[in-house]
Amino acid sequence: MTLRDVARVTLVSPYALSVFGGVQEQVLSMSRDLAGRGIDVQVVAPDNSDHAEYETPAQLERCGRLLVVPANGSRAPLTLSARASRDAFDRVSAFAPDVVHFHEPFAPRVGWRTLRAHLTPAVGTFHRSGVGRSLSLVTPVLRRWVSYLDATAAVSPMAARTADELWAVQPPVLFNGFETERFRVFDRENQPEETLVVVGRLEARKGVATVIAALRSHNLRGERPWRLVIIGAGPERMALERSASAADAVVFLGAVSDEEKRRWYRRADVVIAPATHGESFGLILLEAMASETRVVASDIPGYRDAAGAHAVLFAPGQSADLERAIGLALHTRDAATLSAAREHAQRWSMRQLVDEYLALYSRARERFVALG
Repeated sequence: MTLRDVARVTLVSPYALSVFGGVQEQVLSMSRDLAGRGIDVQVVAPDNSDHAEYETPAQLERCGRLLVVPANGSRAPLTLSARASRDAFDRVSAFAPDVVHFHEPFAPRVGWRTLRAHLTPAVGTFHRSGVGRSLSLVTPVLRRWVSYLDATAAVSPMAARTADELWAVQPPVLFNGFETERFRVFDRENQPEETLVVVGRLEARKGVATVIAALRSHNLRGERPWRLVIIGAGPERMALERSASAADAVVFLGAVSDEEKRRWYRRADVVIAPATHGESFGLILLEAMASETRVVASDIPGYRDAAGAHAVLFAPGQSADLERAIGLALHTRDAATLSAAREHAQRWSMRQLVDEYLALYSRARERFVALG
């Protein structure tokens, strides 16, 4: 193998693109940046029933039946099909990439055969924060697969610690990049009411019930009312709708397109990230900051790492403290504060991240050649 410039890259997501999630967003964003540099990109993910088009020039390969299984306090949209793993291997082999980049390389199962075959230099990015019981049961088996990765990275210090604990690997911390410039392409749309926006999967650990409680408490006092727009789908939706039934100021939009999500960032007065735990990094915070929108976030490690001093933090699960934080955020939306937050978000530019990964790809290829 000669080390010519990287011309073809495969990105493997163990999670289906048809379900909103940070890993999937990262994969699609990376695919656009790599393609913009003249690199041919293939994206492999589960869910062969998904025929949607996504905003990427990459060649999309979707393999296997989608299953949604409990994982780390969430529900992961993946496949457990051995056939899906074989199909993915065949499609990656036909594409003949210079590097295969596995996001969450040990998450089942679509990339497993490709990883174990190790016919191409392999890079692994670890996103997960926290060790679940089900994963710890298979850790001894999967830990042997670490040798198939020629280079690794983690998206945050918390994800790096989890990778060390689970897989005995010490990945360098890069970061979770995003296309910062995409979040100001739409004009700001001021709303007649002070509008709060929550974006994310509707499950208990995401803390959306706390936001509804804070909004109801504020609006019952007869002050200037707040409106809450909830973007996302998930198993808690019906329960959340019941809890919000007496508050006509709550709107559930369900899953929306990436474009519509970015438009809502520009419509919002405040974007709220209320998760109670299990977040390795607060990409939503940075997206909102890049949109020049004020941010309120729960005071958990992943969000603190992302926020710096540019979000108003509140005690997780505490609706009274969240109500206080929202009020403070609404009264501190001056130009200087928003501009400082936008500059902070620029540090996580996808272009800068891909520069880092191209260097990592080169190191992976050098190791692969050295191992023969």
